[in-house]
Amino acid sequence: MTSLAVRGGTVLFPQGWGISDLVLHKGRIVIGSPDVRSDGETVDGTCGPVQCSTGGAGAERAALSAAVEGEAATAARTDNLAAGGRPVTELDATGLRVVPGYVDLQCNGGYGIDLATEPERLWELGALLPRTGVTAWLPTIVTGPPEFRGRALAAWRTGPPVGAGPLARPLGLHLEGPFLARERRGAHPVEWLRAPGVSPSGAGPSAVPTPADASTSGWSRAGGVALVTLAPELPGALDLVRDLVARGVVVSAGHSSATAAEAEAAIDAGVRWVTHLFNAMVGLHHREPGLIGVALTDERVRVGLIADGVHVDRRAVALAARALGDRLTLVTDAVAAPGEAAGSAGATAGPGTSGPVTVRDRAVRLADGTLAGSVLTLDEAVRNLVAFAGVDLATAVRAATSVPAAVLGAGDRGAVVDGAVADLVLLDDAGQVVATVVGGEVAHDRRAEPAAV
Repeated sequence: MTSLAVRGGTVLFPQGWGISDLVLHKGRIVIGSPDVRSDGETVDGTCGPVQCSTGGAGAERAALSAAVEGEAATAARTDNLAAGGRPVTELDATGLRVVPGYVDLQCNGGYGIDLATEPERLWELGALLPRTGVTAWLPTIVTGPPEFRGRALAAWRTGPPVGAGPLARPLGLHLEGPFLARERRGAHPVEWLRAPGVSPSGAGPSAVPTPADASTSGWSRAGGVALVTLAPELPGALDLVRDLVARGVVVSAGHSSATAAEAEAAIDAGVRWVTHLFNAMVGLHHREPGLIGVALTDERVRVGLIADGVHVDRRAVALAARALGDRLTLVTDAVAAPGEAAGSAGATAGPGTSGPVTVRDRAVRLADGTLAGSVLTLDEAVRNLVAFAGVDLATAVRAATSVPAAVLGAGDRGAVVDGAVADLVLLDDAGQVVATVVGGEVAHDRRAEPAAV
């Protein structure tokens, strides 16, 4: 098993930036001897202050660290180094920032791939996402025929194709719909919307009454459903929230006309995230703050935001960042358009859209002007948060790493600590992605790409 040494970078640890070499072995992080700095001050100690976890790296950390440090002292080439018989290769991070891999909780597609209509291509999309620093994600399936959700789950359960290289890991699906408010549906096709326990035709209650919705009986974290977005004010929604939470699914409130009282009741029932704040929900009012007001003030929920300056004005991004602090989660809500030329037509009318879409001025819209996803990438969202809200790069990075990982309860992701999953991104000082490492393997390195002519 080849180990990878990441050398010379300025690393974002939970306590702040520090100078450290890292070893990535068996898909886990092993920390060297970091000189950790927080707010410009040196933190006493070496590895101690940054070791929050040891799960995964375990007993081999000391031996690997010693081997790497010994190699550095003798100036031997790392590609000839054997640590206990294991070869070590090197990734040069000199002059770069080394941060945890980005985690996108809401991605509908990209690079011409539309997961709503061709969910089997989720692994193909996962191979492309490391270009933007994404190392883990939730393929998001919007409202449509039930068979499309079934196909997406089958693709996830099948796993990557044989021989696939390192790719952004899908941590389960995000099912956005069909339990959404019709008046807040956005681009979701109205004919497939429904309330929990009500048939798609709207003819009446399900034939088999249950505490939750019979059609969701197979939705569980173990079965591949990580996150479900629903409108909590719909009939039967709170029972469904409780049932999904009991099966390990994270439930989010979104595409909703919920009042503040209804939003609070949903959080009491187990809702722990809010889908794309401000979009597809009632506006904030000083006497009826609605879902937005509750999202901004209730510490029990973390909150997704599309920081593209189109879905949300840059001043509203700044407002959200200041109100939410470490509850802010950056998402892309990307569709097939990223990677295509502006002005190109997206998918024609189908199960994942209410009609043809067009990309203009970095906005994906239906013919009537309704926003239908974004062309945002997660690395761009991080840079936008810095520019729009005036936060530092470390804060913006956490909104794309440790916070989304916390939403999913993925304690071994989103931070550079001993034993964490070896997902890293190398950034230049402008926040542009230089290289991405997934599971200890280099998935993308722009320095290895042919120069543009």
